[in-house]
Amino acid sequence: MKREKRSLTLLEIIIVIFLITLITGAIGYSMKGTLDKGRVFKTEQAMDQLRDLFLICLAEGESGEDIVRDPVGVIKKCGLAKNPTKLMEDGWGKKFDVSYSKGDFKISSSNLVSYRKKMKQSSGEDFFEEE
Repeated sequence: MKREKRSLTLLEIIIVIFLITLITGAIGYSMKGTLDKGRVFKTEQAMDQLRDLFLICLAEGESGEDIVRDPVGVIKKCGLAKNPTKLMEDGWGKKFDVSYSKGDFKISSSNLVSYRKKMKQSSGEDFFEEE
């Protein structure tokens, strides 16, 4: 008996494409939360690094007002960071807000605050503190 070669039908191909799309969508949806957590981590780390760099520049004789006015220029001038322009961006790619008072710097990210408010509302509990 001779065996005939069987090919895939259009219906079988459509089902396979649908399953691949479904799996890809599920993976993409689950990774969105992971990406946001990565952005939060990057933002928090950059804020800590910037504060330390600003305090070092302040100790080296730069004025707090000059640092707030041109943070990238001052960091470049002090030579303390490899890429100060990139360091001045939060995890979402937006510039940090920098203020100076009483010998200390406050660095904030509006995107980080928004993310924490959103997470607080979705969880219904007070896991996050405002900065």
